Amino acid sequence: MEEKKEPTGEPCFVGKKDELIQAKRSFRTIEGRDILIIHHQGVFYAMDSYCYHAGGALQTGDIEELNGKLCIICPNHKYKITLAQGEGIYKASDPREKPPVPRWYSKGVKQRTHTVTENNNGDVYVKLSDIAGWIESDFYQGEKGKIERERAAAEKDS
Repeated sequence: MEEKKEPTGEPCFVGKKDELIQAKRSFRTIEGRDILIIHHQGVFYAMDSYCYHAGGALQTGDIEELNGKLCIICPNHKYKITLAQGEGIYKASDPREKPPVPRWYSKGVKQRTHTVTENNNGDVYVKLSDIAGWIESDFYQGEKGKIERERAAAEKDS
């Protein structure tokens, strides 16, 4: 039986500001959780590193502004996730409208995001999310999710 660890609530050192800025995207494991740290347009973001939909690695996803929100686009299935809140968004039109007009809609928070802080010495820290309850990206942080990611990667490679 897999033991679920609660975050300690303590910020964890993830690197020097200059190095993280230069890297643009950095992968870290904090308290057993795989995190993607992104530096984009002068701001740091941190989120679970695997897409909530099917566990795709977000590290290589494009970042675009969609409907006024910065989003990372999963390279596997093109799911769009806001960097700041982890909200899944999609564009659709209501066929009952004449003519149908495409609009952006929210699926709600799907990807767990984490808090990034930096100190005066240029040290950057990530504090894991303490939001209670299940967020869909949580699945790909556990053992079952790891098996799913490996299976999907093997299918993709074959």
